[in-house]
Amino acid sequence: MSTPRIAVAAPASGQGKTTVAVGIMAALSRAGHVVAPAKVGPDYIDPGYHALATGRPGRNLDPWLLGGPEAIAPMLAHACAATTPADVAVVEGVMGLHDGRIGTDGFASTAHVAALTATPVVLVVDISSASRTVAATVHGMRTWGAAAGPGVDGGDVQVVGVVLNKAGSPRHADEARRAVASLGLPVLGVLPRDAGVSAPSRHLGLVPVAERADAAASLDRLAEQTAEHVDLDLLLDLARSAPPLDVAPWDPAAAIRDSAGPDPVHCFGGRPRVAVAGGRAFTFRYPETEELLRAAGCEPVVLDPATDRELPAGTAGLYLGGGFPEVHAAALSTNATLRDEIRDAVRAGMPTVAECAGLLYLCEQVDGHPFAGVVPARAAMHPRLTLRYLDATTGTDSVLGPAGSPVRGHEFHRTRTDPARGERPAWTADGDGHGFALDPAGTGRATVHASYLHVSWAGAPAMPAHLAAAVSDFAARSRTGDTAPVSRAAAAPTTGPRISAQPPMSTGPADAQLTDPLLHHGDTEVGPGLVDLAVNVRVSAPPPWLATQIRSATADLATYPSTGRATAAIARAHGVPEEMVLPTAGAAEAFTLVARALAPRRPVVVHPQFTEPDAALRRAGSPAEHVVLDAATGFALDDDAVVRVRAADPDLVVVGNPTNPTGVLHPREQVAALHGPTLLVDEAFLDALGAEREAATTLIDREMAGTLVVRSLTKTWGVAGLRAGYVVGDPALIARLRAQQAHWSVSTPAAVVMEATATPAARAEAEQLAEQARSWRAHLVAGLQRLGHRPVAGEAPFVLVRLGSGAREALRERGYAVRRGDTFPGLDAAWCRIAVRDPLTTDGLLRAVAEITPEEATA
Repeated sequence: MSTPRIAVAAPASGQGKTTVAVGIMAALSRAGHVVAPAKVGPDYIDPGYHALATGRPGRNLDPWLLGGPEAIAPMLAHACAATTPADVAVVEGVMGLHDGRIGTDGFASTAHVAALTATPVVLVVDISSASRTVAATVHGMRTWGAAAGPGVDGGDVQVVGVVLNKAGSPRHADEARRAVASLGLPVLGVLPRDAGVSAPSRHLGLVPVAERADAAASLDRLAEQTAEHVDLDLLLDLARSAPPLDVAPWDPAAAIRDSAGPDPVHCFGGRPRVAVAGGRAFTFRYPETEELLRAAGCEPVVLDPATDRELPAGTAGLYLGGGFPEVHAAALSTNATLRDEIRDAVRAGMPTVAECAGLLYLCEQVDGHPFAGVVPARAAMHPRLTLRYLDATTGTDSVLGPAGSPVRGHEFHRTRTDPARGERPAWTADGDGHGFALDPAGTGRATVHASYLHVSWAGAPAMPAHLAAAVSDFAARSRTGDTAPVSRAAAAPTTGPRISAQPPMSTGPADAQLTDPLLHHGDTEVGPGLVDLAVNVRVSAPPPWLATQIRSATADLATYPSTGRATAAIARAHGVPEEMVLPTAGAAEAFTLVARALAPRRPVVVHPQFTEPDAALRRAGSPAEHVVLDAATGFALDDDAVVRVRAADPDLVVVGNPTNPTGVLHPREQVAALHGPTLLVDEAFLDALGAEREAATTLIDREMAGTLVVRSLTKTWGVAGLRAGYVVGDPALIARLRAQQAHWSVSTPAAVVMEATATPAARAEAEQLAEQARSWRAHLVAGLQRLGHRPVAGEAPFVLVRLGSGAREALRERGYAVRRGDTFPGLDAAWCRIAVRDPLTTDGLLRAVAEITPEEATA
């Protein structure tokens, strides 16, 4: 192997090596190079970004998982040789350069892999808290391997260059650059602290690329940033310094042939199919898994448990790998048709291997959501992370081989099952049992092998060989009628009511006779077991930094609250004087204050619109006249609507922008044209559109005569329980509202939220959330359009669509709560408002929408 290659390492985790490594891969690919990506260690998530950046599978180079150091160079050669030969290989390291398996002197570290493959190393160093001292760190990283002696990497690691990350200023960058250059090492580039190219994280690390609708766009920005700040030509020169390796690429067919397992299967009628879980919830599997199954004679077919209604036709085996079903439990559990089919097939003896997320999917419940019910256990999130390598053996004869077959694997999860293991464990490790080995069809061996252990079959090729033989046997028995059908795909209708062993879900209070439509809100729609698409709060909890500040505020609860600091922060954020700002206990209090303080005689509310302002006016004895926008014009605030409003000679006009529930964003000039003596604009969702759209649309200004703008913080920041909002407007009107406000109506935690979310850092985070919401909304709109529906053209983080009368109830039966439309003046029961959620949840909803029959919903 003579492919040029480079390893991207760091002194420790958190230095930015993933960002830099993926950026280098993307930038080189966009420059026309064929890049072979690889990752040191067992990680699944980073290789997903590698694959997106390069268009090639991300390979894992882990001496532990692959069975020994001798497997590493062949696997790297396989990465370079597969499909089109690569021009360059980029290997992302793990943890710190010399950090490997604990107690092994650096075994499976980045340094170890670099030594095994003679790969030069580029260090990524976070310089945000140092300048010249960075050179000392680099010098130590460069020389320590040879000095330490006993490590497995010895002195064979060649550090050939440095990328400095998170520079605070050009002066800061120059200081660190000069210090490192004095060592005789080239600095390939300096990335600024505010490059804005990091990926979002969650409890097990980065969010997988398959779950990010914005991943491709983010990767484009990262490639541009890297090409601008990193000398790619110099990096390629350093990669070309790697010496040739006399090694043959790893070959899955040879691995199966040389293993201790059965020979590749040859079935009459074609290859037996193995359904391999994929999609956004099941992103953890090594590319060698499918390569080995194919080499063993099977045909792997990807199955998305969130969206596919049935197993692929002819399925005779099931592989459920890792991922995040706990994050997407609600969406997965609502696909009851597939869950039932999988349960029936597995109970009939279909060979099934389930790792981590797959184990959870087979359990009875995950965090209270019903799942397949094959494994007699329930799972839930746990505060403690399990992360470890394990030496294990199969606990019993199973579809993966005879009892006692050795394997190396790793665990990486934050859930626990109850019970922790079955009567017959899947694995035995450290004298203890792990997981569940089940024989539901009474075949005499375990046909279900489910545990938290992740195994790279490239290091244990006998296992896919055994699984292939079991799958072939099951397929043959299915054809002769010796077992239950392997799939209902041929017989099950593709449309019609959902068939489920569970009783229909209670429709709940949302379907009770409405006594007052103006007082109906989205939270009334929500109930146990329902996926909440009815409430427009965009996040399920405040971000950690905000939650910390809220908790800290409880120390001051013995003191009466003060909104002075919050008022000042909001005023600074909007560039207005403090006398133009009034913090309130959410937008609801603001509407009540307006109705009481102004006591209008001829108020007009432009509908369809959030009903709370209308209800507040009625409670204050000032019922409003309605001007209803036309669905035929897309609920636009056109000239005709403006004329109708002004013809009513109002002393108060209330309008939403963007309007809830339509999501339509009206031009600022049209909204301003509604002005009577007083104009009240509900901009509760305007911050969800991003700073550019907000600045071009908002009526907040230093001159706001006769104008009031209401803002809510609950939607963006997940603090609906705190009631945090504010009014900005005409100082004289603000003074009248303040005179009506009860003492201390805004709590101390709510005031803290107002101050904290008005900072530049918080507004930058809100901008990222807005970008995410836009991509998620586009995903929902495109999906509805593919199904033949025509959503209203809007920009808010919710979508109004006419699904038909009865559709909302049909969706509740399938586990989804959406907001009914007939409580909004101007809409009827055929309209539904759907909150924008992550694409996987949306895909589950779209699956449910597609299942609605004409009998269930009429236009």
